[in-house]
Parts: sequence; C-alpha cells; structure tokens
Amino acid sequence: MAQQPDQNQEWKKLSPAVTTPKADSLLSARRAERGIQTPAPSPSEPTDTGQPVQQTGEEVSPEAAPWTSPLAAVAAPASSASAPEPTPATERAEARELAVNDKPHLLGLRRAIIAVTVPVLTIMLAVRAVASSAFLWIEYHRPGFPADSYGFDTQERLRLGSYGLDYILNLAPHTYLAGITTGGQAAFLPSEVEHMTDVKRVMLISMTFALIILVLALLSARTLRLRAPGVLRSSLFAGTWLTLVLLTGLAVAGLLGWETFFTTFHEVFFPQGNWQFRMSDTLIRLYPPQFWVDAAAAAGLLILLITAILLAATWPTRYRKQLALKRRAERQELKELLTK
Repeated sequence: MAQQPDQNQEWKKLSPAVTTPKADSLLSARRAERGIQTPAPSPSEPTDTGQPVQQTGEEVSPEAAPWTSPLAAVAAPASSASAPEPTPATERAEARELAVNDKPHLLGLRRAIIAVTVPVLTIMLAVRAVASSAFLWIEYHRPGFPADSYGFDTQERLRLGSYGLDYILNLAPHTYLAGITTGGQAAFLPSEVEHMTDVKRVMLISMTFALIILVLALLSARTLRLRAPGVLRSSLFAGTWLTLVLLTGLAVAGLLGWETFFTTFHEVFFPQGNWQFRMSDTLIRLYPPQFWVDAAAAAGLLILLITAILLAATWPTRYRKQLALKRRAERQELKELLTK
C-alpha cells in the first residue's frame, strides 16, 4: 500500500483520456480495487445490492387497473425504447476503453503539417522583416548604397519608398499609391501602380496561407506532448532541416546567376509581364537592383538565425530522448494497469 499515492498521481498524466468525468468514475473504481476509500454515493443515487427484488404476489384486477388511452399505448413503446441511463459500471467501462485506445488520430498528417509550417512561417517572417520601413532606412543610410541619379534625396526616397512598402501590406485600394505626388506630379506611373497591386495580391495570399497553416499546426500540435511524447519536437526538428534545405537551394541558385534567379522569380509570380521598368521610373529609383540583392541576403541571414535557434531548441539530445522514452513508458504502464 506504500506505493499507492504515487500511482494515484500517475493517473492524472494519462491526458486527455483520463481527465474527463468518465475517467473520474474509473479512477474511483480503481481506487476501490486498490483498497482506497471513495466518497459514498448520495442518498438519491439508486444502488444495486445484488439481491433479487421480492414480489408481493398480489394481482391487480382489470377493474382496479387505471384506464390507459390508446394514444398513451402507442407512445409507450417509443418511451420504453429510449436509451437507458448510464450507470457507473458503463461509464467505467467506456473510460477504460478510451484510455487504453488513447492514440492521436492522423498522426502522420499532423507531423507533416507541423514540419511544413516551419519553413513557411520562417520565410514569411524574413520577407516581412525586409519589407519594412526600418530595413528601407538602413539601406538608404548604409555606406555604398547607390544614390538616385535623377534627383530624389534620401528623405524623399524614404517617404516614397515607405508608401510603396505600406501599400503591398495593407488593404487600401490602388488609389492609395496612385494619389502620391512628388514635385507636383504623380509619383508612380499607372503601370507601376498596377505592378505594385500584383505584388500586394501575392503578399496577401502568402500571408493568408501562412496564417492558415499556422492555425492547422496549432490544432495538430494539441495534446501531442502528452499523448505522443517526442513527436512535436521531432516534427519541428524535421521542419527546421527542411527550411535549411530550401534556403541552401535558393542561395545556390542566386549565387550561380542572380539575374537568372531574379527573372525566373518574377516570371513565376508575375506572369503578366508588367514587372520591367526603365531606370528613370520611380520604382527603380526607390528599389534599385542593389536593394534586392541586399534584401535577399538579409532575409537569408534572418532565416539562418531562426533555424539555428530552432535547431538548438529541438536537437535530439540524450536528455530529450530519455525524457520522451520515460513518458512513453509511463503511459504504457498506465495502459497496462487499465487492462487489469
């Protein structure tokens, strides 16, 4: 009996199968089997003594029997066919079955969703970081960044460039960008506004997709830590390596031929073909080729930093492996106890 308090504490770890009211009934039954007292049932609760019900032997004459209408006679079979009230015994049996068969559904699919979420969110975070006024300010003020040879100073460049970045991330109509002026004239040509609208559409679709997959990943990760020890960590670990593979592929493609990579990227995401402009157009003056090279490098470094943190947090160290094995062994022991 000395080991009983420890076992009672272990019952609570088989979640969520044994953290329901039904499981409380099962826990009470198991405590009773182990010799631990449980609260007595309330006086209003019927109990089964195991003794047969005694019959009086008296018969009711047809005259003394109450009159029953035909409508009540028709409705009687329906009421008698209703499901019986659950008893403690049936609740214990159902809770026992739930606990023994406590396995996460669609475990492979859930692992895949969590793994894919890592590169999607990592890339989107990096893209969002470089598509900001803060990064634009750093670029315009860093040594060696090409100046505008057509007359924009740094302040005007930062003002117009911030409008462009804000437009691709908000829900404003195209008039938001078309109404911007500089020197008494429209700052952006209609073709430039059209292209930025296409960029806006791609960004909003990408961010919506990232949000959806994040929600799916959170739903997939529910209860995995308790019901499948080690699976959540291994899924994040696999997703981190997937991110590194994608980053390596993109980096190699960019280093082997930046112009080809840049052109292919625009042809894939902007098949309309309206992404080429003259050097005197505002978009090129605000975001020259060097800006995109720097943006790609900054995004790559940020992705590398995030993946390094995730690798450190999910690396299968000896301690983490042993912890997962210990949790699995505890769950298996509890399931064996339930089947006794």
